[in-house]
Amino acid sequence: MEFIVGIIALAAFAMARNANNRSKEIAARLSVIEASLGAARPAPALDLRRSPLAPPISPADEKSSEPSVEQRSVEPPPAPTVAPSKDDPTKPGFEEKLGTRWVVWVGGLTLALGGLFLVKYSIEAGLLGPGVRVLLGGIFALGLLATGEIARRRENDSLDAVLPFANIPAILTAAGTLVAFATVYAAYALYGFLAPASAFILLGLVALGTMAAALLHGPALAGLGVAGAFVTPVLVSSGTPDYWALYVYIAVVTASAFGLARIRLWRWLALTTIAFGGIWMLFDIAVPNTITPHAFDMIAGFVLAALLVVTGLMFGPSAEPGRIEPISSISLAVFLFGACALVLNTSHADSAMIVFAGLTVATLVVAWRAESATGAVGAAALFAFIVFAEWAIRANPDLATVAGGAMPGIGTRADEGSINLHLATAAIFALGFGAAGFLAQGRSVGAIVPVVWAASGVFTPIALLVALYARIAHLDRSIPFAVLAIVLAAAFATATEILSKRDARPGQAIATALFATGTLAALALAFTFALEKGWLTIALALMSLGTAWISMKRPIPFLRWLAAILAGIVVLRIGYEPRIVGNEIGTTPIFNWLLLGYGIPALSFWLASYFMGKRGDDVPLRAIESAAILFTVLLAFMEIRHYVNNGDVYRASAGLVESGLQVCVALAMAIGLERLRIRSGSIVHNVAAVLLTVLAGGAILFGLFFLENPTIWPYRIEGEFINELVLCYALPSVLALLLSYAAAGQRRTGYVNTIAGGALVLAIAYISFEIRRLYQGPVLSHGGTSDAEQYTYSVAWLAFGVLLLVAGLVMPSQRARLASAVMITLTVLKVFVIDMSALTGAYRAFSFIGLGLVLMAIGWLYQRVLFRQKPPPASSGAA
Repeated sequence: MEFIVGIIALAAFAMARNANNRSKEIAARLSVIEASLGAARPAPALDLRRSPLAPPISPADEKSSEPSVEQRSVEPPPAPTVAPSKDDPTKPGFEEKLGTRWVVWVGGLTLALGGLFLVKYSIEAGLLGPGVRVLLGGIFALGLLATGEIARRRENDSLDAVLPFANIPAILTAAGTLVAFATVYAAYALYGFLAPASAFILLGLVALGTMAAALLHGPALAGLGVAGAFVTPVLVSSGTPDYWALYVYIAVVTASAFGLARIRLWRWLALTTIAFGGIWMLFDIAVPNTITPHAFDMIAGFVLAALLVVTGLMFGPSAEPGRIEPISSISLAVFLFGACALVLNTSHADSAMIVFAGLTVATLVVAWRAESATGAVGAAALFAFIVFAEWAIRANPDLATVAGGAMPGIGTRADEGSINLHLATAAIFALGFGAAGFLAQGRSVGAIVPVVWAASGVFTPIALLVALYARIAHLDRSIPFAVLAIVLAAAFATATEILSKRDARPGQAIATALFATGTLAALALAFTFALEKGWLTIALALMSLGTAWISMKRPIPFLRWLAAILAGIVVLRIGYEPRIVGNEIGTTPIFNWLLLGYGIPALSFWLASYFMGKRGDDVPLRAIESAAILFTVLLAFMEIRHYVNNGDVYRASAGLVESGLQVCVALAMAIGLERLRIRSGSIVHNVAAVLLTVLAGGAILFGLFFLENPTIWPYRIEGEFINELVLCYALPSVLALLLSYAAAGQRRTGYVNTIAGGALVLAIAYISFEIRRLYQGPVLSHGGTSDAEQYTYSVAWLAFGVLLLVAGLVMPSQRARLASAVMITLTVLKVFVIDMSALTGAYRAFSFIGLGLVLMAIGWLYQRVLFRQKPPPASSGAA
């Protein structure tokens, strides 16, 4: 392999040499062509006064420099323009690219790899001693650097610089730089020829040389040099890694790359260095006894980024006021993330916590001095919460329990960091972020900067308070934490009051709203800490209500979204545990935790929707309205399920009574929403009314008429007239009828008639099931049908049809008369299809006689009452 690499390197060098010679020949030909053109038309004289170094030209000089009329008259006319052809002859073809560019790039890379593999081969084969290896590596590096510099100076004297060829001097110099890095590093880390101080100085010199060479040779050298420098420890390594040597080397390379990026303003180089630095920062981070070198790497990278990358600070580029610069924020956030990972991977060791705390405070200081790095403040707040949340989970493995047991690595350890240090760090973070978030208001000309400070200042104290509460109080009642939450709420309220009285500044309105929201959040946490666990749901709902009320007083769009987000969190909370307090829900009907856990949030969301509705309709308002309806429905459904099943809301199936109650509740709420939507005009109320109607219809069809049908399944119906049938069939029939009247004139006729038809079917079912109960006893699914029972069905159906007809004539109501027609038609069909064959004796005769008399009476009523013909008017004599 090494032999092949050497051959490739020599071939690439030869081809690169040929390409260089060819470029010189082309340059010579161009010189001849330009000389011939210059003889035909003299080149215009160079106006030295136009040089950037020349003093400014006065108006008189400018006027005197203009050509005279005679001079302008003898100037040749401009040459006619020729449209460029489709095929650009100046564009290099494939062969030219291959011979002048790609071969050179591959050759430079091959030279560097050949040198590195040669060192590796000499070590494995034992051909040369360590000193000779280092010496040959240095000579090879110097040779490449010298060749690149000579080639650069020769090209500067020719026209090669303007040709689209690969930069051979830059690539040769890059290869030499890479070999020089590897040689010095091997002399220090592998053979011990250099002391740490000497290695640091030599590596620094090589890095500075790389930076200086890149200034001359352009970005190609910078990219290859930096990439090669970061990859060098991988290619030239030893069996026992020396972390101090590695991270001193990484620090030197990082400093050189950041310095070069700063001088040339190469953003891509800064991002590349940050990425490589972040990768090396996490190398073996969990290995024991490596905290100190890792901490050195993170601190060094953070300091270098602050000095050279952050705009508007120290040696960084100039910054635009009031603007967050992404690279400035990312550069600090990456190394702060490394400190966070160090804490998590060392079980919160004290030394790791100190490093993390120091870099977090340094982030606040840097962002305070340079607005461009304000984005790192948000990252610091997030990392602080992650650290303390993970610390809380370690002491509460139940919080991270999944199927099969707790997550790996969860639980306390003997070498875990001290509690006092964590408490002190949390106090410093809470005070630092909170105070900085308040004091930063009014300092910036941009709106985003104070908003980020305010958001971090509100989020961090609250998040850390929750994490400490979980760690120390184990999510149980804690009066001390409730007091802390009240103190925090008072601090946020004071900040809100002060900011609301200041003159308007960029971002101040949103920052004020954030501190007001923090006040509500802290108060909600105080209730949560002082009361039972289920109060968290209530506290979040009340917080959403308070946010909606503040949005009414201060019309900030963010507050409306925040209220909706809080409502969404409450919904997720009940999805996690619908019983609110788990097994402590008890068996007491109605007055239990369901009433508090669902009722108070429902009321809060209804009030919040009322407040938000005063300022128009939007997505957050619709979300709040949806949450209000959802919690109202769930309150009724859960209370019914809790009552019917003696507290077991997780029972696998529902019974007849539960299904009937759920249907009644759904229909009643649909009636209320039909009335409400007419006044509110809300699309949420409109859709919810339809959904509840469909839900009730499905429960009637599949539940009451199939899955829970007492004539199919052996349910016991206690009581002859006051029993479950009234609740499950008669009452839903009345509610469905009322719903059809509520929707009449507001919705399509087919929709209304369907609901009315459902009411009629429920009424028929109730009448039939009651007759079945009178003849068969409590269990309707057993026993045959006697002639008396069959005759009673016909009489009851016919009487119900007559009753509907009378109601339709008295009210008057066409819908009732049509329902009467349906009932009478069903009775006629039953008499002729069923009674004729099933009944015997007098029952069959009385069935037909009664039906005939009723039909005649109905006809007489229609003729004499409803459609009575009026006599024609008497004709006059004149007519």
